[in-house]
Amino acid sequence: MAAAACVASLAPMVSQASSHREAPLVAGEPQLDNTDVYAFVSPDAPDTVTMIANWVPFEEPNGGPNFYPFANDAAYDINIDNDGDARADLIYRWTFTDSYRSKNTFLYNTGVVTSLDDPDLNFRQTYKLEAITASGTTTLISNGKVAPSRVGNASMPNYQQLADSAITPVPGGGKTFAGQGDDPFFLDLRIFDLLYGGDFSEVGQDTVRGYNTNTLAIQVPKSVLALKGDAVRNPVAGIWSTTSRQRIEVVDTLNDRNRYGGWQQVSRLGMPLVNEVVVPVGRKDEFNATAPRNDARFAPFVANPEVPRLVQQIYKIPAPATPRQDLVEVFLTGLCKACGPVAVDLNSQRLNKDADPAAFMPSEQLRLNMSIPPAAKPNRLGVLGGDNAGFPNGRRLTDDVTDVTLRVAEGVLLPNHPAAVDGLGDAVDANAVAFRGAFPYLALPNVVAVNQN
Repeated sequence: MAAAACVASLAPMVSQASSHREAPLVAGEPQLDNTDVYAFVSPDAPDTVTMIANWVPFEEPNGGPNFYPFANDAAYDINIDNDGDARADLIYRWTFTDSYRSKNTFLYNTGVVTSLDDPDLNFRQTYKLEAITASGTTTLISNGKVAPSRVGNASMPNYQQLADSAITPVPGGGKTFAGQGDDPFFLDLRIFDLLYGGDFSEVGQDTVRGYNTNTLAIQVPKSVLALKGDAVRNPVAGIWSTTSRQRIEVVDTLNDRNRYGGWQQVSRLGMPLVNEVVVPVGRKDEFNATAPRNDARFAPFVANPEVPRLVQQIYKIPAPATPRQDLVEVFLTGLCKACGPVAVDLNSQRLNKDADPAAFMPSEQLRLNMSIPPAAKPNRLGVLGGDNAGFPNGRRLTDDVTDVTLRVAEGVLLPNHPAAVDGLGDAVDANAVAFRGAFPYLALPNVVAVNQN
């Protein structure tokens, strides 16, 4: 109880929630652009963990005629590090294949679609899901079906049924989903207009309201993620997503794109918005190609963050003194009494009893303590609001990471911080549409044009 009371005063670090179009190169290739990662103990199946990773930012619902497929020349990964050495101990990898019933039409669907096998669904995608460990690669699903982009109510009058039919069992327990959904992230992105135009009274517009995104979700037993399969002794896992593409591309005279060579990582996301507002523009593409085990090169940007300096310049709120070891702990190590100045045991892999402390390596990951049960009444501020089942202990769909991280960037974790810090936020406190109560939890894709919302 004492530990819980201490944790209730904590929160995550300097990022502000997500990474939509965060780096120069990947901004031009939205199919490869990781936007968000979520990881939480499943509220309706608390012996499991749900991991969700999203790609393709700002999908306008009426984006035909091609809509929004996953890339068929990329590897989409969710990575798990359960011993804290900054190397993936388990990788879930999705790769996709396209097919058309007819290429003699411009239509995505040639009639009303009532099932994933409907002959009127002209464009279809399937996927292979693999589990990669030190022991080798196991194919879990060889021909999984992707839920199509939501064309509209005339074309897909019962999209809920289509989406549900794309939920596929995973051998050994669990389930997975690939398809489109409402973008679950919520915030006022006018932060990039010199922090809300220099006037916090102007906040409150949910910039991503009405947009969709491409989602990969997987729910598995806790033991699958835990070190040595023991989620009691080893409850903490670190999670991040990556996108990789083959290294060599040859474009022929018919504009066919042929790719060769091994996989090269081109996008990465763990803790939200780190690459977007912590890493400077000259290093963003490098971060997207870097593995967590090499994150020491980015540590100075965490310890000396730019956002508080900008807030001081515009709003005259004093920036906390640097180096910010509190942020290093939250961002690079997870929270534990042996990790740094925020002395509370929460979500560092150092808490795993079978982990080797000598092998532990600070790295950017979204860390989840699977032993903390789902909250009966989740608080949108997560740990900062006294709810240890929320951000930064993993990340739930309902967690308001914008408000939390803005306050933490301004020093709410530190003693004697200015009172003004306690109420900072963007006045966007929840998603515009309700989330579903069962896997994959995201709301269905939007169908109304964004400029009509």
